[in-house]
Amino acid sequence: MKSEYAVRKIDKALLEWKNEQDRKPLLLRGARQVGKTSTVRQLAKSFKHYVEIDFLNSENADIFALFSQNIPIKELCQKIAVIKNIPIEEGKTLLFFDEIQACPETIEKRRYFYEQIPNLHVIAAGSLLEFSLEELPSFGVGRIRSIFMYPLSFEEFLTFQNLNALCDEMNKASPGKPLDEIFHKKLLQELRNFLILGGMPEVVSNWCKTHDFLICRQIQNDLLISYQDDFSKYRKRVPVSRIQDVFRSVAEQGQGKFVYKRANPDLRTEQIKAALEVLILAGLVYPVTHTAANGIPLGAELREDYKRMIYFDTGLLQRQLNLKAEDILVSEDFDVINKGAIAETFIGNELMKAASFYEKNELYCWHKEEPGSNAEVDYVIQRGSEIIPVEVKASKKGSMQSLRQFLTLKEKPYGIRTSLENFCEYDDIKVYPLYAIKNVFNVIE
Repeated sequence: MKSEYAVRKIDKALLEWKNEQDRKPLLLRGARQVGKTSTVRQLAKSFKHYVEIDFLNSENADIFALFSQNIPIKELCQKIAVIKNIPIEEGKTLLFFDEIQACPETIEKRRYFYEQIPNLHVIAAGSLLEFSLEELPSFGVGRIRSIFMYPLSFEEFLTFQNLNALCDEMNKASPGKPLDEIFHKKLLQELRNFLILGGMPEVVSNWCKTHDFLICRQIQNDLLISYQDDFSKYRKRVPVSRIQDVFRSVAEQGQGKFVYKRANPDLRTEQIKAALEVLILAGLVYPVTHTAANGIPLGAELREDYKRMIYFDTGLLQRQLNLKAEDILVSEDFDVINKGAIAETFIGNELMKAASFYEKNELYCWHKEEPGSNAEVDYVIQRGSEIIPVEVKASKKGSMQSLRQFLTLKEKPYGIRTSLENFCEYDDIKVYPLYAIKNVFNVIE
């Protein structure tokens, strides 16, 4: 029987936080509708008491008013306990503040929970939280811990379908130990499904119940509309129509450097950048910035004038482009449907999800442009002290000229190609299937 809750990797991190001795209040950050609230509710099952306060719910108006009063945190919690008729006890109660952007006083007072009630488990989240945080000079540095959440990864997609054995086989494989072909083919089919569906929890949940692409497509349409409805809530100084133009252009431009003028030739570059910053802050778009890749950290030598932009979800990307699901399902390679760089978007998203929950992750690429020579590596990643170039191919074919140029110029021992191939090796190139790119971060062989 399939689980009603999509088990997430972040669940383990939250349980570890719960059991820490010196615990800080958590700020759960991420784009809207990626599953933050349901994840906290799942964690709440391990507590004796659970208090959830949604500041967009008018029923919590009395609690909202409490935060504007200058009263000690312990007294505040006592009053909340009376209003909710639920005990708030250190070590036994999980206190969750949702949609805290509607009550900025909550953000500012969270630091005092750590100082005055250090053993109380407190989590906060909000759909437009990043915009509120940007306007605050400080929100408790050293007294609050941020944890970042994204849509479901491919591995979580498999787990939600109870394909745990297949998932285990994928996780054990490596370039030196390829998968059995039967498992590789099964994972490619699941990958095709995932590229169409994406990782939004509501979409994946309905897929597990119905296996109906049409129903899931309607949910994706609804999500896109709701995100665009939110544009008016972001920054009032950036017109909604401009944000819509840029959001659409990110999908349409696909591969290569993002060209500002292609978003709207009538606007100045600064105006396009402002709209992009809004989308990035909302978590709907990820920038991929050129790095010189001469050493670590990769962010030390950046070219801010060279950036790619990718969607935060392949399912919503293909809906924005109105691509045909059957093209992905039946084609032998993805070249015919890769107008929106779906393979590159998928890999970028998987790299974001494979990194630490406790860091605001960044994506990097490498580009070399000289007369008669133009080379680009899709992603450059760091594994320990290693710098590794990653080339994305939407099929089983394709030149690796750019990858080899990088290896020669930077004197690196090997690079990674990710494609529809099974795990394998070509001299100084290690091949990882698209679906298993996160295996790159496994223990070094």
